[in-house]
Amino acid sequence: MHYLLMYDVVHDYVERRAQYRVEHIGLAREAVARGELMLGGALAQPADGVVLLFRGSSPAAAEAFAKSDPYVRNGIVTKWRVREWTTVVGNDAENPLPSKL
Repeated sequence: MHYLLMYDVVHDYVERRAQYRVEHIGLAREAVARGELMLGGALAQPADGVVLLFRGSSPAAAEAFAKSDPYVRNGIVTKWRVREWTTVVGNDAENPLPSKL
């Protein structure tokens, strides 16, 4: 299954994240190495949110990531949520549609 971890962030997110960025990126790279995190990054123009795509049998990895993230712990993220995402098209879709649809 796919899960989206979505962050709402403070208005000066780009400036405030700088001191925590190395730790945040390290956490993300560890999640990638474990096969949990597939993609992640900040929304751009404006930089007003972050989206991370996780794969697993439950939302546990995404939730654990958020709870450990220095952006969350230090108030740069104002709200976070995890949503199951039903993927149906693309090479990595979890629920591919029949080709004749």
